[in-house]
Amino acid sequence: MKKIILIITSSILGVIATIILACIVFYNVNLKAVSSESTEVKFMVDSGSTYYNVISKLKSEDLIRNELVFKLYIKFNKVNDIQAGTYKLNKNMDVKDIVEVFSKGNTYNPDAIVITFKEGKHMRSIASTIAEYTNNTEDTVYNLIKDKEYLNSLINEYWFIDESILNNNLYYSLEGYLYPNTYEFKNKDVSVKEIFKTMLDEMDKQLNPYKTDILSNKYSVHELLTLASVVELEGANSNDREGIAGVFYNRLKSGEPLGSDVTTYYAEKIEMSDRDLYTSEINEANNYNTRSYNLAGKLPIGPICNPSIKSIKATLYPESHNYYYFVADVNKKTYFSETYEEHLAIIDVLKKDGLWYIYD
Repeated sequence: MKKIILIITSSILGVIATIILACIVFYNVNLKAVSSESTEVKFMVDSGSTYYNVISKLKSEDLIRNELVFKLYIKFNKVNDIQAGTYKLNKNMDVKDIVEVFSKGNTYNPDAIVITFKEGKHMRSIASTIAEYTNNTEDTVYNLIKDKEYLNSLINEYWFIDESILNNNLYYSLEGYLYPNTYEFKNKDVSVKEIFKTMLDEMDKQLNPYKTDILSNKYSVHELLTLASVVELEGANSNDREGIAGVFYNRLKSGEPLGSDVTTYYAEKIEMSDRDLYTSEINEANNYNTRSYNLAGKLPIGPICNPSIKSIKATLYPESHNYYYFVADVNKKTYFSETYEEHLAIIDVLKKDGLWYIYD
C-alpha cells in the first residue's frame, strides 16, 4: 500500500513539476519580441492611464505576445504607472524594452527629422542635403567651414583633427571628417554646428578603436583620410578595398602618380556621371588631380569625399602585393596587374565579355 502511495505521490509531483516548467517556458517565451524585424509603431498613452489600461492596446497593436504575461511582468517587477504622451515603440522590442521606454517617460519628438548622409559623398552633397532637410541654406554650410575660429575650436576638441584643415588651398575644410551615417535631429531648426558635431562625434567613435595604429602610422590622420576617400570612390564597385589601397601605396612608394580619375573629377568639381574627362583636365596641374604628374608620388591636398570605416580600415591595413593597376567588373570582382600592358589586356577581355562597368 505504501508503495502505491509513493508511486501516486511521485506521479503527482512529476505532473506538478512539468506544469511549473511549462509555465516558466510559456512566461519567458511570451516576454520576447513579437518580431525580429524592425517595425516602428507610434503608441499613444492617454492621461490618467496605468499599465493595465494599455495592455489590450499593446496586444492589438501587435507589440506584445500575451496580455497575461505582460500583467505578470508588471506585478513581479512592481512597475509604477506610466506617463501620458506619444511613444515610439518597435515590434522588435521585448516586454522589458517596452517597459523601460515607458519608465523613462515620453521621449518621442514628432518634430524630429532623420537625415542620411551617404558614404562617398562630398561637401557639396552634404550642403545640399542639409539645405533640403533643415532650415539652413547651403551658404550657411560653406560659411561655417570657412570660419577659422570655428575650425580652431574643432582642432582643440578632436584628436583626429589638426591644422591641416586650415589650409587655404582646400576646397572644403572639413571634407573627409564628417562621418556618413543616418542621424536624427530635434527639428528642422537644427544648426549646422549641431549637425557637424553629431557627425564628428560619430567619426570619433568610428576611429577610436584604431587610434593607436592611426597615431603610430607614418601618414598623418589627414593623409590617411585623404587616401581613404580615394579608396572609397575607387572601391565603391569593388570587392577588395584592401587590395586597392595596396596599389596606391605601391604607387606612392615608387614615386608614380596615383592616377585616380575620381580625384580629377573632384578637382574639376564635376560628377562622374556627368561626362568623360577632357584631356586638358586630365593633364591639368591641380592640388587634387592625381592623373597629373604634378602629384607624382603624392596624395591629393585633402580628402575628396567622406569615407566609410571600411575604406578607412582598408587604408590603415592595406594588402601587401606587387600590383600597380586594378579594375573591377560589373560583378565587383577586382582584377590586379603589375604592368600597364596587363591592365589594358584585362580591360579588353572585360569589354569583350560584357563585364565592363559603365557609370550611369
